[in-house]
Amino acid sequence: MEQHTAVQMQNITKTFGRVLANHNVSIDIRKGEILSLLGENGSGKTTLMNMLSGIYYPDAGKIFVNGELAVIRSPGDAFAYGIGMIHQHFKLVDVFTAVENVVLGLRGKDANLKLATKKVCEICEKYGFEIDPKQKVYNMSVSQKQTLEIIKVLYRGADILILDEPTAVLTPQETERLFHVIRNMKKAGKAIVIITHKLHEVLSVSDRVAILRRGEYVDTVETKDATVQSLTEMMVGKRVALDIERPASEHVQRRIEVKNLTVVRQDGVTLLDHVYFTANSGEILGIAGISGCGQKELLESIAGLQKVGGETRILYSAPEADAPVELVGKDPKAIRDMGITLSFVPEDRLGMGLVGSMGMTDNMMLKNYRQGRTPFMERKQPRELAEKIKEDLEVATPGINIPVRRLSGGNVQKVLVGREIAAAPTVLMTAYAVRGLDIHTSYTIYHLLNEQKKAGVAVIYVGEDLDVLLELCDRILVLCSGRVSGIVDGRTATKEEVGMLMTHLQKEDGSNGV
Repeated sequence: MEQHTAVQMQNITKTFGRVLANHNVSIDIRKGEILSLLGENGSGKTTLMNMLSGIYYPDAGKIFVNGELAVIRSPGDAFAYGIGMIHQHFKLVDVFTAVENVVLGLRGKDANLKLATKKVCEICEKYGFEIDPKQKVYNMSVSQKQTLEIIKVLYRGADILILDEPTAVLTPQETERLFHVIRNMKKAGKAIVIITHKLHEVLSVSDRVAILRRGEYVDTVETKDATVQSLTEMMVGKRVALDIERPASEHVQRRIEVKNLTVVRQDGVTLLDHVYFTANSGEILGIAGISGCGQKELLESIAGLQKVGGETRILYSAPEADAPVELVGKDPKAIRDMGITLSFVPEDRLGMGLVGSMGMTDNMMLKNYRQGRTPFMERKQPRELAEKIKEDLEVATPGINIPVRRLSGGNVQKVLVGREIAAAPTVLMTAYAVRGLDIHTSYTIYHLLNEQKKAGVAVIYVGEDLDVLLELCDRILVLCSGRVSGIVDGRTATKEEVGMLMTHLQKEDGSNGV
């Protein structure tokens, strides 16, 4: 198919106060093509696409759609130009069916459920989607919800689709199915932009790659001429080592022993079913599983944030201690009062990990504010810690007192991980520590986790990238439907083996985790 330009963005500039998000950026998007948009966290990728989709309006520059000057001041304007964006965080109503979500906000015949159901089925057949129009959203998997978001924009007539981190929470099998659909849309002449940090996926699915660095346009290259190393260097502006270190485990001792861990939701649904495992000092224990298989509840149970079943035992063995102590029934404060330092980097960065309206200094204080002995909190030490984390982890922020909700997702994660590690924990638990992070920042996080491992910390790492789990972790516990499907050696296991365990329960032998 002969390619034609669908969108031209010329000299686009956008600022938020003192923060320069995009400066003089010019890129073009072609019909029948998949364009990947790359850049470090905070480089302005999502902001640029938010201007194309009507979330923001540029301070300077012009946008042309199909050769005509376009004024896009709202998502409604964007849809009028055939532009639809699928955001990283889904915008669905859980209690509605798939087709009800599709027609939400529409009028006339477009909102007719019978006609809409027929059209949704036609879209699914044309592009290879698999979805039941009558299924409630709350019964859908993550990949089904994402499929529904794509169908929503196609139903509204979008010919230019923007996908923000589309594979962030998908399994390898779900990712491949999504790429199959994206290739079908490309064949149909759609113009597709993918914002992602997973370079092996960029090389697999895209035709061209546009790179941003610190809000400015660097270059656009043909994917066939690119490598992971070359793209990384263009993103970062310098050569970066892309090897995940896995130092040998030394002085390994049992630190956490979980027995019969059971978590049942209030509506009776079992989230974790008799889970057994151990986490040792001086090693990284990986947790793999399809999204929603109990990973979140597992970490929260150890941290004292989750109510567990009556037979559950979570035993903590302190260094040089004569006997382990029971953690079940103790909240985080009680655990700290026992002299146990558990650090937890939760999946929800701003909901559970940090307070978005506070700056870095105040968020540092949250870890130890109960230790204050005066009516006025001591700010010197938290301020010094904030400055150190900003410098050591290269947090991109105008100042340590800027509300963290104004930072990019990657920079928010740096603040959270830096704070938890600074507490000098004996156990460090991380849930999707590199989700949405660029490759440079991700490798910084891997290095920090390995430094903790070498310091004798027991690290529990919940991850979604099987390649990283196999390179980083010493052992990998695989969850399937809330149960332990197997525990494998990270040095000898294969991606296919772990993928199978994620979707098929193995016959229990009573020895898992021992």
